[in-house]
Amino acid sequence: MGDLREYATDVTKPEVAVFVSGVASMGLEILAGRIVAPQYGSSIYTWGSIIAVFLAALSLGYHYGGKRAASRATTDRLIRLFVLTAGYVAVVIFADDLLLAAAAAMPLPYRFASLPAVILLFGLPTYLLGFVSPYAAQLSEKEGVGEASGHVYAVGTIGSIVGAFGTTFFLIPALGIDRIALAFGLLLTATAVWLAAPRLRRRSVFAALAVSLVLVAAVASGSLGFSTGGKVVYQTQTPYQELEVADLGDTRTLYLDGQRHSAMDKSDPDRHVFDYTRYFHAPYLFADDPDDIDRVLFVGGGGFTGPKRFVEEYNATVDVVEIDPEVIDVAERYFGVEESEQLNVHNADGRQFLRETDREYDLIVLDAYKKDKVPFQLTTVEFMQLANDRLSEEGMLFANLISAPDGSASQFYRAEYKTMARVFPQVYAFPTSETGAVQNIELVATKNDTRITEAQLRERNDRRDIGIDLSAEIESYRHDESTDDVPVLTDDHAPVDSLMDPMMGQRYVVEESERNESEDRPRARDARPGASVAPSESAFDLELAAPGSGPATPDLGPALTAASTTA
Repeated sequence: MGDLREYATDVTKPEVAVFVSGVASMGLEILAGRIVAPQYGSSIYTWGSIIAVFLAALSLGYHYGGKRAASRATTDRLIRLFVLTAGYVAVVIFADDLLLAAAAAMPLPYRFASLPAVILLFGLPTYLLGFVSPYAAQLSEKEGVGEASGHVYAVGTIGSIVGAFGTTFFLIPALGIDRIALAFGLLLTATAVWLAAPRLRRRSVFAALAVSLVLVAAVASGSLGFSTGGKVVYQTQTPYQELEVADLGDTRTLYLDGQRHSAMDKSDPDRHVFDYTRYFHAPYLFADDPDDIDRVLFVGGGGFTGPKRFVEEYNATVDVVEIDPEVIDVAERYFGVEESEQLNVHNADGRQFLRETDREYDLIVLDAYKKDKVPFQLTTVEFMQLANDRLSEEGMLFANLISAPDGSASQFYRAEYKTMARVFPQVYAFPTSETGAVQNIELVATKNDTRITEAQLRERNDRRDIGIDLSAEIESYRHDESTDDVPVLTDDHAPVDSLMDPMMGQRYVVEESERNESEDRPRARDARPGASVAPSESAFDLELAAPGSGPATPDLGPALTAASTTA
């Protein structure tokens, strides 16, 4: 304790400046992921660009700061560095959307598309913060270059740790992006004022106060740019993503990181707004007896479209595991989800839940993929084996993924197909659009060795009362895909980001059901009514992030158009 107390008393103003620069630089790095993700996704390429830019900018600052420290390192220049950095943070708050749009105009391959945006938004402030450490080392009262440098970099590293933990575990769950940026900006200006004490240099204090006012004004006025279509009902930052609920007409949509993930018809909450969610019922045709599907697990909740409809339609007990607690809370408050004896909601990671549970399921629905980021640990052969172990003897795994059915953009789909086929005797595929564009593709994997033909599915659809008519969906039946050129995904090697790379910049088609599905279920739930009316659908196109651009904004006409991976 004595050594620690002595160390604390040895920290001077320059070292405090280094501590604050460490807090701010690492905090801004964590925050960068939240600012850039809605435009470019949160893939490994985005995070790699963020880390590389911050390291490069800091290195340049260290280099040029070190060259100038002997002749230019003064307290006044430290103050100036903090004020200038805070000023640029105000620019980021006020015009981040415009800066992102400007960066998106650069024609780069998808994996590098976020790089100009990160440089434009965070390169300059991080570069300025890089000057602080060498200046502080020069101004340090420590004897010898080695002792001064070691002391400065130890304090700076501690600041970085505080910035990383504080931003990740406290600021992001509690505040919005603009308010977090405001907090860092005010921290920088407050440090500048503190450095100016006790003489309180008038010019420095005035500049710090002026920038503080600009920071507050930037947050109060809101950022320039584009907002989500429709009336925003709720918006927050969760530990995992930016979340927004918006209403457009009778359609309520859940946005995660600026992308549409679920939609609900407020006049008919159990209706499948997106056509691909109708395929969730396909396992009831693959089962020898649909009544044998007594327990269902959904990995991924979103707006709970599938779980709600299953509870309404069938007598099965439905468990839902969702990693983001805020998504669960929003589903209950805005999407009519109510836990009951039939519906159980668990806040956990899907793979961890399966590993720890002793329950056995007749159907597992894997619905946790985003269109631009897939949790690789839910794609591998080890995960498929874990799911297989938690299924009953005749159990099935249903996976909703986004890919193209053919061509170079189909690599992820075919790799996942190949991976599932390593564990399950039979795998079936159902593209949800007749086009060859990027789309939702539904995979059904069964433990049954006997292949179910398309004709058998049609016969069962005509004969069985499963509450929904899937005759149109059965037409997309596929099997025996070519997988020689794609890998089996494993925990050791699951290159999902590179497999998804060819999808970027290609058209993404989502089909939206337009009719009231009450015609599919004319009788009570326990009767399991059949359906005879084919759905009326319309196709809506979206753009995945093209090289050098973010996702295109669709034409929000009478019917909401939406890209979704989580129902």
